[in-house]
Amino acid sequence: MTRVAVLGAGAWGTSIASVLAARLDVTLWARDPAQAEALARSRRNERYLPGVEIPAAIKVTSNLADAEAADLMLAATPVGGLRDLLRKLKKESSLVWLCKGFEQGTGLLPHQIVEQTLGAGARCGALSGPSFAEEVARGLPCALTLAARDAAFAREAAAMVHGGRMRVYYSTDLVGVEIGGAVKNVMAIAAGISDGLGLGHNARAALITRGLAEIARLGAAMGGQAETIFGLTGAGDLILTATGDLSRNRRVGLQLAQGLALQKILDQLGHVAEGVYTAREVAKLARERGVEMPVTDAVNAVLEGKLLPATAVERLLARDLKRE
Repeated sequence: MTRVAVLGAGAWGTSIASVLAARLDVTLWARDPAQAEALARSRRNERYLPGVEIPAAIKVTSNLADAEAADLMLAATPVGGLRDLLRKLKKESSLVWLCKGFEQGTGLLPHQIVEQTLGAGARCGALSGPSFAEEVARGLPCALTLAARDAAFAREAAAMVHGGRMRVYYSTDLVGVEIGGAVKNVMAIAAGISDGLGLGHNARAALITRGLAEIARLGAAMGGQAETIFGLTGAGDLILTATGDLSRNRRVGLQLAQGLALQKILDQLGHVAEGVYTAREVAKLARERGVEMPVTDAVNAVLEGKLLPATAVERLLARDLKRE
């Protein structure tokens, strides 16, 4: 039986481990020994994924060596924790990361972090797409894309995790997949602000559409393919995150529109909302690449406290006439 190790026992890590355990030998690694012991004993992750039973077949551990024996490792940490996790790995194993976003400070995408820490020849890739952890854990259908520069590895790794009610496609457009997964979180904050201000479905549809155009421009500037941006990991993930009530990034936008301070929102959230950290890096990257991203700039200005949400929307509406 194929052995898979999920590195990170947050919501998404616990969810995908639970789903894969139906047909694979799964180990779930938690960084904190106390958390690992609690999960193993209670078979519940009430902090990150309440109400979901962790299958008895899953081995829960805080010993990274147990996980490194797997045929495939799935890194389920936030982007901010990826580099530290990779530095702890002692064994070269096939690796797929589930995080979406840019590293704070460096502005690097996950694959660039992996190349810096594991080397350019590592067998690795990204698994991304429209997928709320809670729904996946409940066994509801979803479709994802596994992307790697090595086409053979992309297909091989996708085949390992594909099955049941989780359909997995494969791709070699690693950059396009990562750009879509990262920037959609920023657009979800914008959509949340729009909804929080009561601007209606028309405004939200416009924001999503123009947000997708921004993702496509940045993706093209970085070498991504248009078909990827308009696929599952771009348009699909954007639609889900900008409209779904389970979206943490959308929730941040909703509460910003209600006048709550960003830090208070994040403290109450209890989870990482990657769009908050990604917005600054995307805006910086867009300026460096000469890519026009007004929605991203507006979201970033709100997050930095430079504009009120309502003012940011008015400035977007007041932009000069242009061809679509």
